[in-house]
Amino acid sequence: MKRTVAFFTIAIFLLLVGASCSSRVENAQKVDQLPPIYPDYVEVTVPAGIAPLNFQAADSLAGDIDVVIKGEKGGEMHAHGTVAQWDIDDWHQLTETNRGAALNVTVCIAYPDGWKQYRDFKIHVSQYPLDEWGLTYRRVAPGYEVYSHMGLYQRDLSNFEEYEIIDNNRVPGACVNCHTANRTNPSSFVFHVRGDHGATMIQRDGQREWLKAKNDLLGGSMVYPYWHPSGKYCAFSTNQTRQGFHVVHDERIEVFDLSSDIFVYNPATHEILSDSLIMTKDWSENCPVFSPDGRTLYYMTCRQQDYPAHFKDEKYSLCSIGFDPETGRFAQQVDTLFNAPKMGKSLTWPRPSYDGKYLLFTLIDYGYFSIWHEESEQWLLDLATGDARPMDEINSHRADSYHNWSDNSHWIVFTSRRGDGLYSRLYMTSIDDKGRATKPFLLPQKHPWKYYDSSVYSFNTPDFTKVKVEFDAYRAAKEIMSDERVETKVK
Repeated sequence: MKRTVAFFTIAIFLLLVGASCSSRVENAQKVDQLPPIYPDYVEVTVPAGIAPLNFQAADSLAGDIDVVIKGEKGGEMHAHGTVAQWDIDDWHQLTETNRGAALNVTVCIAYPDGWKQYRDFKIHVSQYPLDEWGLTYRRVAPGYEVYSHMGLYQRDLSNFEEYEIIDNNRVPGACVNCHTANRTNPSSFVFHVRGDHGATMIQRDGQREWLKAKNDLLGGSMVYPYWHPSGKYCAFSTNQTRQGFHVVHDERIEVFDLSSDIFVYNPATHEILSDSLIMTKDWSENCPVFSPDGRTLYYMTCRQQDYPAHFKDEKYSLCSIGFDPETGRFAQQVDTLFNAPKMGKSLTWPRPSYDGKYLLFTLIDYGYFSIWHEESEQWLLDLATGDARPMDEINSHRADSYHNWSDNSHWIVFTSRRGDGLYSRLYMTSIDDKGRATKPFLLPQKHPWKYYDSSVYSFNTPDFTKVKVEFDAYRAAKEIMSDERVETKVK
């Protein structure tokens, strides 16, 4: 017993004091502070099998970086150069071996006056798997009056490969947006096209339909979709959207709706299921989402304002209404679940977790287009207790916005402008059984600084996808330009 205790004492001692950079670093000065690295992966939590977390020194005076990573359950990796890059297969093996444990990271950085060795930190490997193949998102260049270059893309989360779903270069003058799959399963997939050849595309099991962009009885297009878990229905809102420009230096643009309503669409019959409780004259209903059991429709609503004069009075609350998937009928009562205007705030982008425990939303001062609001932050509503709280563990001083859940409800992807205040990037965080989130990490890239610093694109509307989205962009572009559309009818 004494020998065993002595052995572990020596082992722990060696682990604590023996951590050092590789033999390629000589006479490193030890510094009692965390290393300045980009991206900031210090103490983040990642899923096993994620793409390697390559990083580099964030200090402009820095030269090479030398990094040693040791797994608590075994395995070791070393990188040396201008960027700490990891072999994908070796990284996957290291994270799989250390699932539920941590990777100890030792960083040395070269400066003109010599090497510095910084305080070690950990990268935690979550016990929760991320079973999805990747992410889908819209990537868009800055633009206001005309549709600039944009497209829907997908990214393999196990490596750095990105694939086009559809790009508006194939359809000049068009805007592709509002895409979503059914609970991360792209066998049911939908997106909207704005422009001269507008349409709403619905693809189910490889079969595609292009719906007429506007139904005259609705007064607008079919946007902000969300699938019913059965795949039998898809909820939409119909919006008369406008934009205005601020004259103050720290605000750019405001997006608002002259009117908006919500409804449910049945792809099999091409029928729009509406109800007077969710299509009102004096209120703007928006962004509908189904509960995981498909029997509740959540949405946000606000009193219609005189736009643009009173745009700051546009403040949304979270409401719900019952829905019967067998009959396609709505309940006769609307419930308010979170009254944001009482706080002087506005709620937007509600997204329930697929396990039915929580609902994630964004809170801003007014309106609902949160990507233009620096004060926007993520909030979590406990659906069992009705309690809501700001997610301080993931919020930043910049705009934190669009978000979605993984199928097992233990991972969230969201957009944030915390990097430079200008461009929205994709971040991921893990959620435990008590609704607590880990420090978010920036979507890994092979050459992170080169990629993000040279990019003029923002990422938005991200979602997880179980498998790669199979979509023939070439044929789809021809179908968009053909203007052959399926008529919808209001039931």
